[in-house]
Amino acid sequence: MLQTIGKRLTKSFYTREDVVQLSKDLLGKVLVTNFNNQLTAGKIVETEAYRAPDDKACHAYNNRLTERTKIMFEEGGIAYVYLCYGIHHLFNVVTAKKGMAHAILIRGIEPIDNIELMLERRGKTKANRQLTGGPGVMSKALGITTTCTGVTLLGEESPIWIEDRGIEISEKDIIASPRVGVGYAEECALWDWRFRIKDSKWTSPAK
Repeated sequence: MLQTIGKRLTKSFYTREDVVQLSKDLLGKVLVTNFNNQLTAGKIVETEAYRAPDDKACHAYNNRLTERTKIMFEEGGIAYVYLCYGIHHLFNVVTAKKGMAHAILIRGIEPIDNIELMLERRGKTKANRQLTGGPGVMSKALGITTTCTGVTLLGEESPIWIEDRGIEISEKDIIASPRVGVGYAEECALWDWRFRIKDSKWTSPAK
């Protein structure tokens, strides 16, 4: 079985309150899953920040507490996975302190470990942007589903975690732009809270 080679991010990383900065800091980190002793991993190349209570694009806008959003109010360092259009499982990282509903959507990764399994899960034969460039296809390639919501990213036995493998992304290599599919969010739709690694061929298309 493949072994992890980086250092897992700790609670102190996730519990910081600046979700926008955290979204940038996650670029270059490596998202890892291990389901049924099958490890897959990829470098995070695209993220989006969401912040309650003022962000109208956030599921917990105005501190809306529902069965679905309650996970966002937990202490940072856990997974929030929801179903989009009844098809796509979207993986988010809950951040900040307990009671602050902040989350970061991981929109794309560059495949690193066990690409063969990712191809199998996606029914693909070629490793290109369609494999992991977009939050829904990324989750499928990594084996992430809504059953993972609430899973800690911190425990040694956790099937999902994020690690630092020493990949540094400078501010000048980060593209900031409005988030995808949030036109309903009025002025918040214009916030440049989508972050991509410049020149990465693994990010989803620009909008």
